[in-house]
Amino acid sequence: MENPNPIQPPRWAQRFLRWYCRPELAEDLEGDLHEYFERNLARRGPKTARLIYILDVIKFMRSYTIRKPKLAMFNFTILHNHYKTSARTIYRNKLFSGINVVGLAISMSVGLLLIAFLAELKSYDQFHHDYDRIYRVINMHQRLEEDPSPYASTSILAARKIREQATGIEAQAVLRAYWDKDVKVGDKTMPLEGILADEGFFTVFTWNVLAGNPATALKDLNSLVLTAKSAEKLFGTTDVVGKQVVVDTANFTVTAVIETPPLQSHLRFDMVGSFVTLDNRQLARKDRNWMKWDQMWQNYIYLKLQPGTGAAALEPVFARISEEGNQSLENERITIHLQPLREVVLGPDMSNQIGPNFDERLTWILGGLSVIVILSACFNYTNLSIARALRRTREVGVRKAIGATRSQVMSQFLLESVLISLVALLLSLGLFIFLRPGFISLDRIFNDLVTLKPSGSTYLYFTLLAIFVGLVAGILPALFFSKLNSANILKDPSRVKLFGHLGFRKALIVFQYTLSLGLIVAVSIGYRQYSYSLAFNLGFRTENIYNVELQQNKSEVVMQALAKVPGVVDVSRSMYVPCTGMSWTGNIRYKNPVDSATLYYNYVDSSYLRIHHIELLAGTTFKPGPKTSVRDAGVIINQKALHFMGLQDPHDAVGEEIRIDGEAVTVIGVVRDFHHNTLQNPINNFAFRYYTPDLPARWGGVVNLKVNTDNPQLLVNDLESAWKQIDTVHPFKGMFYEEKIQKAYDQLAGMMKIIGFLALLAISIASLGLLGMVVFTTETRLKEISIRKVMGASEINLVVLMSRGFMMLLGVACVLAIPVTYWLFDRVFFSGITYRAPVGLMDLFGGTLVVFGLALLAVGSQTLRVARVNPATTLRNE
Repeated sequence: MENPNPIQPPRWAQRFLRWYCRPELAEDLEGDLHEYFERNLARRGPKTARLIYILDVIKFMRSYTIRKPKLAMFNFTILHNHYKTSARTIYRNKLFSGINVVGLAISMSVGLLLIAFLAELKSYDQFHHDYDRIYRVINMHQRLEEDPSPYASTSILAARKIREQATGIEAQAVLRAYWDKDVKVGDKTMPLEGILADEGFFTVFTWNVLAGNPATALKDLNSLVLTAKSAEKLFGTTDVVGKQVVVDTANFTVTAVIETPPLQSHLRFDMVGSFVTLDNRQLARKDRNWMKWDQMWQNYIYLKLQPGTGAAALEPVFARISEEGNQSLENERITIHLQPLREVVLGPDMSNQIGPNFDERLTWILGGLSVIVILSACFNYTNLSIARALRRTREVGVRKAIGATRSQVMSQFLLESVLISLVALLLSLGLFIFLRPGFISLDRIFNDLVTLKPSGSTYLYFTLLAIFVGLVAGILPALFFSKLNSANILKDPSRVKLFGHLGFRKALIVFQYTLSLGLIVAVSIGYRQYSYSLAFNLGFRTENIYNVELQQNKSEVVMQALAKVPGVVDVSRSMYVPCTGMSWTGNIRYKNPVDSATLYYNYVDSSYLRIHHIELLAGTTFKPGPKTSVRDAGVIINQKALHFMGLQDPHDAVGEEIRIDGEAVTVIGVVRDFHHNTLQNPINNFAFRYYTPDLPARWGGVVNLKVNTDNPQLLVNDLESAWKQIDTVHPFKGMFYEEKIQKAYDQLAGMMKIIGFLALLAISIASLGLLGMVVFTTETRLKEISIRKVMGASEINLVVLMSRGFMMLLGVACVLAIPVTYWLFDRVFFSGITYRAPVGLMDLFGGTLVVFGLALLAVGSQTLRVARVNPATTLRNE
């Protein structure tokens, strides 16, 4: 019996074959491929047979099998005729053409910004030779049962093991970040940002060497490479090879001068010191932590793979190295992987990034929002084109009557839309130049990343975008008009249905306003969260506290100098400012040596708790005066850490011994829980440790000033003057606590500014489209309006009549936009924020009321304009 449902080749592949293959060859070729399919089906199974069939269909796309294209659509004479017809149509319909040009220009300016932004991000590091063969070694760090966290940094031990065990590597470079030092030449001292690097620095990367030998520049102890800009600042010339400088207290010899790294380099520095200098020093000190597997916080490894070697080939070796390294760890696990250089800047967000980084997910968000704005303008074009169908049907009918094919009709309308899009491109270029500075200033991250100066290739992308937008905007009208036939050409095209009882034009208006309203609601919810974060009760006082960075100065000297400034009432010091995105972590254990957890901590002095009004529940704060070590001073924990110890009463913890990173310390106090990180994170185990003079200056440090003044700017000026008395090298860096917290949420604020900007554009475009639709509707219903006025209808009645349909469409858009947007923010965008702001009715409906008001204004103004025309004149003309 014959199988009623035999297994067949993929239908789309069969249709594709019939589409491209010459008619005289199609039947034989399809029969041969079907025989091969039946044979493979019996031998290899249906999945493999279908895959082979698809590959065969593609393989047979040869010059002798492809049918000749019909060139009628692309005939130059016809195209020239289409161009003249399109130009005349655009000129005759000035209002609708103007609306389309302005709408497309506004939307395309956003597209131009995004293209220029992405093109510049993609260009990062491409000046290095063999850019596509350079990789960075990254770490995946996992503590206990926590989720793994990606780190851009790794350990020195990993570099040694990779050099010894891995093959297929052409060159390797080891870098050490944050080597920012004061460099002294004679009487001149200048702070420079630097890194340490080994000899592979010039082998993996391509730097333009102006002087010196790159092969030996970083080989010897105390060798220093300067950028041209730094050499000019220090010596007034770039001819400095062999000269001596003092870095800290050590003499360094300048061995090379390189061209200053361009903006499109993720490695940014003023100088490069020889890594062997630090390596020898640490080994001489017998530093046990130097070669530990988990000492991964400041070191970076870059590899240039041999031609033909992929990252996947090294993964087994990296897995073996990771297993060897993890044997020395107890409650954590570190695995090393490779990251392509092209993903360093435009790639996933990682801890310990060196140089700028822009999370690739944000580019998808920006791209999606830009597409929304562009689609809104395209819908305007589609809507207005189909709305004017009655005036174009005769034109189409005449064309078809004299022999025009469907493809020729389509090409006419597509060319018209592309022409409008290209005209809009000229206007959008002006908008792009105008908007560029504002876009860069939306977020401080943009200032560090891009200049948005288009290159020649970028202008090509701009033109392609305009053509693509024109095709997208014109494809539906082109399809719509091309399918009309002579018999039904005069029928009303607005009766075409898309969704149930909604006409095609109505569906487009609903979709357009749904997107616009969604953006407005997104801005409202995001701004509410931003305001909520800034006003949140952190559990301690931040008012009237001014934080000054030490910049490697002795804290005692800075505190004494700034305490004398009028308006400063109290002084303390800490290693960093909490709740601003920065944190230090370690490992805490109590009595059970196996039970451990992550501990966040900060180094503070005896005045810190008093100045910030942090409530002490039990025990005492740190005693003022010098301490020999952090361990001798004890530690103050929060309630969360108290519960980790299994205790309920804070007094029971005082005097108990805990271990932080293996070091035994005594609990001297317990404070009430407070927020030590941004609101994205919950309150965790936290401890205060004592700020002792022996803490390395390179760790940072902040002086916290309690101030009382009616003139904050005058106080800041006085503080800056006092700073210059003790430090003439480093610029004064200070900020009020509230400003510091606000800066921590800059990314959220920047994203809300961008969404708000796009929402404004989307509403503007949608309002332009609605205005065009209202103008057209009132013109087509002019006779009806005049008759109703003669019959006694008031102007208000006419406005209600004309606006009722549009308001219903906006109502449908509101019903769709608000719940979807709220769900996206509640479940997706803000799902990782622990403390979220409650969303009120005004957040959801405030912007909607504004949009309804704009729509009423557009409808009412045009209806009143028509209604005030003398009905007798209108009816006589009609």
